[in-house]
Amino acid sequence: MTDNDAHDWYERAGVRGGPHRTVTGPLDPATRFFPHHLVPYWTHPLVRALPERRRHELLARHLYHYLSFTAHFETRVVNRATERIADGRSGLELPASVRLDAYRIYCDEGYHALYSLEVVEQIAEASGIPPLPYAFDPFLRQLDGIGAELLKGEPVLAQLLQVVVFETLVTSVLGEVPKDRAVLPVVREIVRDHARDEGHHHVYFSRFFERLWSGLSPQLRRRAAHCLPELIVSSLTPDLRPVAAALTAAGLGPDAVRQVIADRYLSSRSKDALRATARHTVRLFRDTGVLDQPGATDAFAAAGLLSGVPALPLTPSTEEES
Repeated sequence: MTDNDAHDWYERAGVRGGPHRTVTGPLDPATRFFPHHLVPYWTHPLVRALPERRRHELLARHLYHYLSFTAHFETRVVNRATERIADGRSGLELPASVRLDAYRIYCDEGYHALYSLEVVEQIAEASGIPPLPYAFDPFLRQLDGIGAELLKGEPVLAQLLQVVVFETLVTSVLGEVPKDRAVLPVVREIVRDHARDEGHHHVYFSRFFERLWSGLSPQLRRRAAHCLPELIVSSLTPDLRPVAAALTAAGLGPDAVRQVIADRYLSSRSKDALRATARHTVRLFRDTGVLDQPGATDAFAAAGLLSGVPALPLTPSTEEES
């Protein structure tokens, strides 16, 4: 954040001045809970063959999964590291202004989690479509396991790299959901609110990473460079357990569920989408010198993150932040 951003936070941050978003009025039976083109399995023949009522439930549960994941990730991953920065426990000597901005982001992320789960409850009540049980722990264990293996003995650094990765990714959901006027207004509104805050977070964590990287020893730089592509892939790889549960609840049998997941989540098209979402993060790391470390380019290429990356500007781009 710039000095002006910090000053304006008290007026422009969603948690400070944004309206309370709620479901208004009874829901139309044809309510669209999420853009169809952002649901990987929506056009799969096995899903298209389901009764319309089941497809309607699937769309609601895809939204529930997105919002539940958001709430958990913001509080249990992003704020875990952000609080370290804010409280002076990051291992870096940071100006008070940087730490205060981290506290502001901490407030933002807690609010994103609050309204994400609040909207799940509101839509579930209004639609009569209950959310399925959701467990974030398996995803978190996988994410933390990467740091435990590749940055053994450096748990704080691993957490800081996690938040840098996640907060500099540019996902299609934040940009496209608000534009789809067929989607339930409260969903478009909260995603637009989220995107507005995340644009500022992107800038903050891009600059924070420059400070972090410059303070690492040569040995830690090499280790971090090999850890980062794995963190990117892990952050962007969908947790398929909730997907399978939703497809099963919609009436698909085990073989059909496996087929849908294989066709829509394990294909080369999915890898292309992952690389596109990570392009700004990869650009930041290239500009900062991460890929200059021995073996780093090979590690990023092996993770499928380099093919098609365009020529890079001299400074990290912040276009499309929201």
